[in-house]
Amino acid sequence: MTKTQAKEQPFKFKQFEVEQCDCHMKVGTDGILLGAWAPVNDAKEILDIGAGTGLIALMMAQRASKAKVTGVEIDEVACKQAASNAANAPWANRIELKNESIQDFAKFPAVDYDLVLSNPPFFSGGTFSDNESRNNVRHTVKLPNGDLLSAARKVMSPKGRLCVILPYLEGLRFVDMAPTYRLFCTNLVEVHGKEGKPVERLLLQFETSEKECEKSSLNIYAADGNYSKEYVELTKDFYLNL
Repeated sequence: MTKTQAKEQPFKFKQFEVEQCDCHMKVGTDGILLGAWAPVNDAKEILDIGAGTGLIALMMAQRASKAKVTGVEIDEVACKQAASNAANAPWANRIELKNESIQDFAKFPAVDYDLVLSNPPFFSGGTFSDNESRNNVRHTVKLPNGDLLSAARKVMSPKGRLCVILPYLEGLRFVDMAPTYRLFCTNLVEVHGKEGKPVERLLLQFETSEKECEKSSLNIYAADGNYSKEYVELTKDFYLNL
């Protein structure tokens, strides 16, 4: 363990903690947004693709009190840390982590999932870093968008939903690609970092039946620099100080 890892404190939420010293991608706003926004409805089986620290899986277990949550994470070290975070959570008996690629996992799914989520890698080009593990997370190297859509379609129940968060342009490409895999965008939220600023992210929901797409917007910060009322309302069950 490095000195940096030894000093790194867990990210504390109201009902659970996330240790992340062994994970290349840390707890961030994207994951929290997706975990707080995705409609859980009556979901009984939930799948988190690219579980990382286990954050989204933990949020799902908190929000969907009767659901079983499965997280798939290809990185062995990250998967072990996610499993440890799950084991220390109040809902340990409802969360399971799988150390394998979603491409392999989707070949023989044990159940059909009512809700599939992913905060996927999003750099499809550009300069590659020297850190291979971080590079695999940040670039669409081991999880191209087509593979994610294909795998999600295979594991989803007939009335299941896929929810993802992506940068604006990448999200638009994802929406355009989805019908090829018989998935259709039914909910799109434009996420602004601050009120009055350009769209930075898209929260996207896909279903297996085509219907009119519901569209809305969300500001993380209000014009005065404080969290917006809608962001506080969305995330208040998780952040310690909200």
